[in-house]
This record gives sequence, structure tokens and C-alpha cells, in this order.
Amino acid sequence: MSAHNQSLALITGATSGIGLATAQLLGERGHTVFIGARGAENVASTVKKLREDGIQADGTVLDVRDDAAVASFVRTAVDRYGSVDVLVNNAGRSGGGVTADVPDALWHDVIDTNLHGVFRTTREALNTGRMRHKSRGRIINIASTAGKQGVVLGAPYSASKHAVVGFTKALGNELAPTGVTVNAVCPGYVETPMAQRVRAGYAEAYDATEDEILTRFQAKIPLGRYSTPQEVAGLVGYLVTDAAASITAQALNVCGGLGNF
Repeated sequence: MSAHNQSLALITGATSGIGLATAQLLGERGHTVFIGARGAENVASTVKKLREDGIQADGTVLDVRDDAAVASFVRTAVDRYGSVDVLVNNAGRSGGGVTADVPDALWHDVIDTNLHGVFRTTREALNTGRMRHKSRGRIINIASTAGKQGVVLGAPYSASKHAVVGFTKALGNELAPTGVTVNAVCPGYVETPMAQRVRAGYAEAYDATEDEILTRFQAKIPLGRYSTPQEVAGLVGYLVTDAAASITAQALNVCGGLGNF
């Protein structure tokens, strides 16, 4: 294997959904994948499953809201595998409701997880992960089409994802001369555990069944269906390649035509 094929990819929130699909894809393509998530058991079982699939995988428990946990996550990865080549900031949470009724704790936790978590992990990868000293690197932030358009009853989430897109554009332009690219991937409706929780929340808010909410959401998507985690991971997989070296500071949708900007 060439040194590039043994590149180290850090992926947060990687035990389900988009993060897991991304770990599987990058791992299959020869990257060493180092995953983090809040549940220690989930991390261990996911690492085991990836290894059974022939992927060089490792990981540790990670809460992106915790400075010390982020530092430990990156330090452990670097101690075991060397400097960081790819960072996929995927950890995130949903959150909303009638905005006038959103409690402080919910607002702060959504912003802390989705925005501050991206900043913390990125800064740590640039410093402890030594990415700032490399002539090539890839930072990919999983944002959302909600980072480009407003989501009814999703103000905290939409605000956090708009902020991630702004952070991506600023850092992408800052790092452009170095060969480290920074992009946001913006999924629309993707069938994941988080999507199920979101549908449950809307069902409660609108006094409807989850199936009715699913039908309503699907009707909004030109493609007529949710995207898959593998389809979102596919764009991440392209962005980490050499062919994508001139794509930076962008926010690219994977949404079945839902967002057109």
C-alpha cells in the first residue's frame, strides 16, 4: 500500500447513519478510520464490525461538547496512527419546536453539539492532528440543506447548520493556499435514526402519524424519496480524492433536488 492509501480519517458520530456509511466507504478504500461517538459500547461494536469487513478501524468514546474528550480523541488517534489526513465532522443532533417555547438548555445543546463541536474537533485536528503542517488534507463538515434554508419548527438546528456552512466557507478560504480543503456536505432528508426521531417530533407537533409525516416529507422531495446514508457518504468519498483538490469552501447538497442553491 502507498502511504496515501494508509491515510488516517477521523469520523465523529460514526456508529450509525451517515457517519457509519462514511466510515465503511473510506475504510473500504484503504483509509484507516478512527471513529468516535458518545456510547462506548456502540463504538466498540462498530469497530468490531468494520474490522470483520476487512477495514482497518479503531475508535474511542467521544462527546464533541467536551473539550477534554475531543483532545483525547484526536491525541489517541495520532498516538496510534500518526497525523490526521481526513476529518469528517459528522456528529450532530436535531432539535427544535415552537421557537418561542424553546428552552435555553435545548438551544445551547444544539449549538454546542452542531457548531462548537465542529470547531473544537477541527481545531484539534489542525493542531494535535498536525493537519495545519501538511501540504494536503481534507476537512468535511456534514451540515444540512437546513444550513441553506429555514426549517419550520427547527430554528436551533437551522441556525447551527447555517453557522457550520459559514465556518466551512471561511476556513476553506483561509486554508486554500495550503492544500487542505474544507467543504460542507448538505444532506436533505436521509433515512437514518435521527430522521426517525425528527419524524416523531413533527408527528407530535402536527397531531399526525409518523407515516403521514413521512408521506408529506417525501412529497416535497423532487426525487420522491429520502436519500440513503451511502449516497451522502459517496460525496464525502469523492471530496477526499485528489480529483477534488480544487473544490474548497463549498456547501454541496445531497438531497434529491430538495435544495437548489
